[in-house]
Amino acid sequence: MSTFIIEGGYSLNGELQPQGAKNEALQVICAVLLTEQEVTIKNIPEIRDVLHLIDILKVLRVEIVRIQKGKFTFCAKKVDPELMKSDEYNRLAGNLRGSVMILGPMLSRFGKGYIPQPGGDKIGRRRLDTHFIGFQKLGAEFIFDPKLAYYKISGTKLKGKYMLLDEASVTGTANIIMAAVMAEGKTTIYNAACEPYVQQLCNMLVRMGANIIGIGSNLLIIEGVDNLTGCKHTIAPDMIEVGSFIGLAAMTQSEITIKNASIEKLGNIPAQFKRLGIQMEFRNDDIFIPAQEQYEIESFIDGSIMTIADAPWPGLTPDLLSIFLVVATQAKGSVLIHQKMFESRLFFVDKLIDMGAQIILCDPHRATVIGLNNQHKLKPTTMVSPDIRAGVALLIAALSADGVSKIHNIEQIDRGYEQICLRLNKIGAHIQRIDS
Repeated sequence: MSTFIIEGGYSLNGELQPQGAKNEALQVICAVLLTEQEVTIKNIPEIRDVLHLIDILKVLRVEIVRIQKGKFTFCAKKVDPELMKSDEYNRLAGNLRGSVMILGPMLSRFGKGYIPQPGGDKIGRRRLDTHFIGFQKLGAEFIFDPKLAYYKISGTKLKGKYMLLDEASVTGTANIIMAAVMAEGKTTIYNAACEPYVQQLCNMLVRMGANIIGIGSNLLIIEGVDNLTGCKHTIAPDMIEVGSFIGLAAMTQSEITIKNASIEKLGNIPAQFKRLGIQMEFRNDDIFIPAQEQYEIESFIDGSIMTIADAPWPGLTPDLLSIFLVVATQAKGSVLIHQKMFESRLFFVDKLIDMGAQIILCDPHRATVIGLNNQHKLKPTTMVSPDIRAGVALLIAALSADGVSKIHNIEQIDRGYEQICLRLNKIGAHIQRIDS
C-alpha cells in the first residue's frame, strides 16, 4: 500500500493541463471491439483503471500498440469471445467495474458475452440492472450464476426496440448504445444519460458508421447498421480533474491556470463553484483562478442555507461532490451537500472532522458544512483513501493544512489521476510518494 506524505500550507502558482477523461476512455476503448478495423485513440489517460482495461482487451487478443504517450491503436480483428471464460480474463475483469462495458460490444458483434461480477469503488450500491434490462429488450438472454458470481448474455439476432431506462445510467446508456448500433431496425432509448462522455462515445460511433440521432439529449434514436469501420478519436479533457483543480486553487489560496479545459463541456460545474464564492475567468479555453484569501457561500433569495446536490446531466456530476464538500470547509458561510446517488460517498468526512472541519453528517446522503472562513487552518493527520474522488478531496485538504499529513492507499487515487503528485509538485506543492 503506497503513501503520500504531504507538507501543507503552501500556495501554488502555475499552469495545469487536465488529462483525458477517464470515464470517456473506458467507454471508447470498449467500443474498439465493435470493428475488425484499426481504431486510433489519442489523449488516453494512462491511469490505473484505463491501463487495466487495456490489459483485459489484450487477453481477448485485441492487438494494441502504444504509439506515444496517450496515443494507442487498437485492432480487434482476432478477438475470441471464448477467452472471456479464461481464468486471466476472470481475474482482471473482476477487479474493474468499467469492464462491464465490454458486454455491449461483444453482444453486438459476436452475439454473446461473459463477465464476472465487477469490482470498483466501495461507495455504496451500484446496480447493473439497467445494462441487462436494455440487453434483454434488444432480444438477448441474461443469465446470472450466483455461485460463480458470473454474468452471461447471449443473443445472435438483436432487434431494435423502444426502451425507457429506469435510471439515466452513464455506463448503462453507453453499453446499450454499443449493443444497439448493429441491431436490426430502430432502437429508441428514452431517459438516456447525456453526459459529455456519452456524447463523445456517440460521436466516435458515428465516425465508425453508426446512425445515431439525438446526441446530447436524453432521447436517442439508433438505426442499426451491418458493420462498423475504424476511425480516429481524441478523448476530451477530464471535467472531474478540472473541477478538482478549481477546488485545489481555492483551498490553497493559489493562482492557477487550467489550460485547454474544454469549457463548453463543463456544464454548470464552474457556476456551482461560483456559488461557493470562488472567482474565475475564462480566457479562451483556459480557466484562470486568482488567489483568494476568502470566498463566501451564497444563500438562497429567502436567506435559507445553500444546497449543492448532484443530478443527472446537465446537473452537477456526483463525482465532484467530495471536492465541493472539502472546499466548503474553508469558505465563509454554510452549505448542505446532498449526495443523492451513492449512500457511502460522504463517509470520508470523519477524516475532515479530525482535521478540524466543522461538518455535521446528517445521514449517508447529506452533510452540512459550516465554513471556517480560513480563520482556522485544517490540522494535519494520517488518513486512508477510501475511493478515487474522496482520496483527491483528502489530498486537497492535506495541501491546505499547516503541517505534514499522510494518505495511505493512494492506489485508489492512481485509478483516476495520472501522476498527480508530480504535476502538483511542479507548481509548488510538497508531496512525497512512498511506494510499498
